[in-house]
Amino acid sequence: MDCNHYRFRTLWPLPAPPATVYEVLQRPEDYPRWWRQVQEVTRFDDSTGVIRVRSLLPYDMTFTVREVRRDPTAGVLETALSGDMEGWARWTVTPHGTGSLARYDQAVSVRKPLLRRLAVPGRPLFRANHALMMRSGRRGLLRHLRAV
Repeated sequence: MDCNHYRFRTLWPLPAPPATVYEVLQRPEDYPRWWRQVQEVTRFDDSTGVIRVRSLLPYDMTFTVREVRRDPTAGVLETALSGDMEGWARWTVTPHGTGSLARYDQAVSVRKPLLRRLAVPGRPLFRANHALMMRSGRRGLLRHLRAV
């Protein structure tokens, strides 16, 4: 097993219609407004940009994001990631009760040298750090959706 490879799945039940949630998620340049761990998003063009994130642990992750799939009908936003981590991430937004379910899937290999050196002892902390970031993102999105 590669200790620098991670797979994540996070489910966000949300009280807004899928189209509304999708509309927000398809604009990563706005993420820093509602997701405090997303520190900076710099767009290069309509399908690529750089994102810098930082959660509880004292390190930043910076990576280039390239859109590979945008399908509003299916509710799918998928990107390829390169930089401090290599792999892919995907949002899938579907109806759920009277609202929606935003499912986030990610498969990445960490390339940041410090995190690679700390892969074995740090793995539980890195996974917990990711979980905290995702929990905070859901809370921020809930606040943002109430304001929309």
